[in-house]
Formats: sequence, C-alpha cells, structure tokens
Amino acid sequence: MSETSAASIRAIYSGTTWHDSASAGVLAHSLKLLHPARGPRFGSIEAWGLLVNLPARVLGNPELRRAVVVPRLAWHHRERGRHHLDRIMRENTTRLFLLGLLLTPCICAQDTKEKQPEGYRFATESDILATPVANQQRAGTCWSYASGGLVEAEMLRMGKPPVNLSEMFVVRMCYEEKAKRYVRMHGSCNFGGGGAVNDNFDVLEKYGAMPENAYAGLNYGTDVHTHGELDEVLKTYLDGVIKNKNRKLSTAWFKGFQGILDAYLGVVPNSFEWKGRNYTPRTFADQVVGVNARDYVFFSSFTHHPFYEQFVLEVPDNWTWTRYWNVPMKTMTEMIEQSVRSGYAVVWASDVSEKGFASKHGIAVVPENDVAEMADTERLKWEKMDKSKRDKLINSFARPMPEKRITQELRQQAFDNYQTTDDHGMVITGLAKDQNGTPYFRVKNSWGTGYNKYDGHFYASKSFVEYKTLSWGLHKDAIPQELRQKLGID
Repeated sequence: MSETSAASIRAIYSGTTWHDSASAGVLAHSLKLLHPARGPRFGSIEAWGLLVNLPARVLGNPELRRAVVVPRLAWHHRERGRHHLDRIMRENTTRLFLLGLLLTPCICAQDTKEKQPEGYRFATESDILATPVANQQRAGTCWSYASGGLVEAEMLRMGKPPVNLSEMFVVRMCYEEKAKRYVRMHGSCNFGGGGAVNDNFDVLEKYGAMPENAYAGLNYGTDVHTHGELDEVLKTYLDGVIKNKNRKLSTAWFKGFQGILDAYLGVVPNSFEWKGRNYTPRTFADQVVGVNARDYVFFSSFTHHPFYEQFVLEVPDNWTWTRYWNVPMKTMTEMIEQSVRSGYAVVWASDVSEKGFASKHGIAVVPENDVAEMADTERLKWEKMDKSKRDKLINSFARPMPEKRITQELRQQAFDNYQTTDDHGMVITGLAKDQNGTPYFRVKNSWGTGYNKYDGHFYASKSFVEYKTLSWGLHKDAIPQELRQKLGID
C-alpha cells in the first residue's frame, strides 16, 4: 500500500474532522487498489486491517456502505464467484471475514437489485476517484461545485488526502469580481449567481482556497444554500450605485457591497486552522491543495468561429470573457474519453433542459423520433411500434432506445437557437456501456445523493455529450499530444 493512501486512511480512523460521507472517497481508492482485476498493488494486508478497524460511526454510514464497500464486495460475489471471496477471506485473516459478515445483508440486497432486468444497466469501463457528491441546494452555483469537484479529484489523482473545499469561498470572491466589472460596465453586463467552469481556477490563482469548515457561507438562518434573496439584494444595491444622482461613485460603495456579503455569507477569515496548522487562503492553496490553475485548459466546439483557435464563448455566465479553444465535435468526445481513461477527470458544462435529461432516472440521452435517421436494424424495430407505444417508451426510460445521430451542424443549430445554453456544470468521472454496448459518460452532479438510484451521479450518452456540451476543461497533460502541439499548449 502506498504511504499516501495508508496515511489518508489512518487519518479517517484517528478522529479527523473530515465528514464521514467524504471518507467514501478514500475507501473507494483503497478498495479499487485491492480489486483483484487490477492486480496486487500492496505488499501487505495493512489496508484490510485498517478497513476492518473502522469505527462504528463510519461503518454505520449507509451512504458509505451503499456507494463504496458493498459494490466492491458484491463484485467478488458476482464476477468471481463466492469461492473467490472465500479464498480472499482465508488469505487475509479473520479481520476481512468479520467485515464480510458485517456487510453480507447489504450485499444480498445489492445483488437482488442489480439482477432486475428492467431499465438501463451499466457496466463500468473506467472510474476515476472523486470526492463525494455535494448539494448546491437552492443556489445557482453549480459551476463552483463542478470546478471545485475537479480540483478535489485532481488532488486525489496526485496522491493527496481528500479535502472538502469551500465552494462558497469561491462564490464570494466571484461576487466581488463580478460587482467591480458590473459597475465598471455601467450595468451593461451580466450579474448574478451563475458562473463558468473556469471560475474556480481563476479564484485559485488569484485568492487561494479554503476548506469547507473554514468558510461554509451559511450566515442567514438556514442550513442549506438559498441565494434567491442574496442575489436580489446584491443586484439592487449595484443598480443603485450605478444610477445614483451624484454623477460619480463614492469610495464607500465596494465596502458596502462587501458588507452585504459579510452579512449573508460571513466574513472571510484572514487565517484559519486546519489539522493543527494555521493557514491563509494563499498558503492553503499552495501547500495543501497543490493544484496549479495554469495547468488547466478549457475548450468548446462551435462552427461560428474557426477550429483550433481561441474565442470568447458568447454566453452570459462567461462573465470573465474567457477564451476557449475551439475543436471539432469528434475531437471533443475523443478528448474527454481519453482523458477519463488516462485517469483525469473533466469539468463539463452542458444544457440540461432537454426532455432526454432524466435526472430521477439517472440518465441523459437524445431519443430519436425520426425513423428515417435510424440505422437499418434500429429502424426495423422502431417501425413495428405504433406511435403511442413509441412515445410511451421514450418518456418512461424503461430501457435503452435509439438515439439521434448528432452532427456538428445540429450542435450549432441548437446553440444559435438558444436551445443549448449555459445551464449546468458537472464533473465527468467515468466511462460505461449499457446492456446494448452504447457508450456513456458517468457524471458527478451537485444535487445531493437522494434523487436517483446512482447516489447523485448519472450517465450521459455519447450522443447527449455531442449534442449538449457547451464547454469543458481538463489538465493539459490529458490533452492528446498531437493536439497539444497543434495548439501550442506548453
């Protein structure tokens, strides 16, 4: 077992303040390494002993059992057979045996659920270690959770212990920067809670970072993020500053704006304590996070600008007027897939207003209604159905269905007609295929874990990604070398 992983696991068991649900990330990493299909990676059974010695508060976490431990042990039952699990138990002493006994009821329930023939069934091809799904609640700050999730995943990829970063620290810094720009532009630009998936990296470079327990951003009488009133008050204040009858700005307006943010989100501490040491946002970013913001590159794919050049993506939430590299649609999907296969997560901005985005079912697809566009085999099956049955199947998501063939032109039309907008930011952390062999991207969302059966993740088909992707960002080392040289990215 690597020293970093061992230290991370010990930290969880030794009374760290890290939330129990976040322990799933480290445990998932450890269990993946113990996965027999990936080969032995440890020189000892230390990890098993550590896992078995988990305190009851962790083992009793249903999210942990459901999302991490149970699926991994169930894999042994399902793919290798019971005899294989028994052999592992014998080889790894009675500690593992006790863990197996503890989780056997959960394993049986998981197997029963997975054997059900209805619906979509996914086989994982690649799975990147990421921190647990968070919940943005009633705040339009998905962009912060998405790009923050990428930073957290990148820390894990680099062998660092998991850290729950403060999304609201980033939101707070962006509110301040947006306000300056909004006033300078006399109110003729966008101001609100929305943002772009590159914003976290701008804040990381300019201001640093904080852990969640140093700045939760909940200072207005609720336990969840609810920014409706805050956004309205901030916008009204700035409009009043711009329209004031003095014909010039006072020296107090920005301090007044910060005062509103202090009231709602809390005062940003100049320093804070984390794991027994004192940090500033700058030193925490440099010494703990260790992610270089300049190593991340952002892309889009539209024909109203030349390919292989940069352009300002014309959407309201690109308030920083960031320039994105423009590449063809085929390059887009190949790049994202290769990145995930190489172990690099991808931050992803997409439109989720389509009917095929079925969050409660945990899927995002582009159903095909036009029989003429289908492949021959699909066409024959689809033509035999009457329209009512076809529509019912599309709306029920009872099983995989034929999808629309996406072209670069179709993407462009949707963007030009406001059908593809800057709706939502997420993180792509895996690859899978359904029972028909159709490829999907596994996506980490920020709407909590209770709204679908995939614990807050969902599966987006390749067609959906082709059609509805607005932009994406990734580490420069994940960019194919040929493309990287072509673009001149060092």
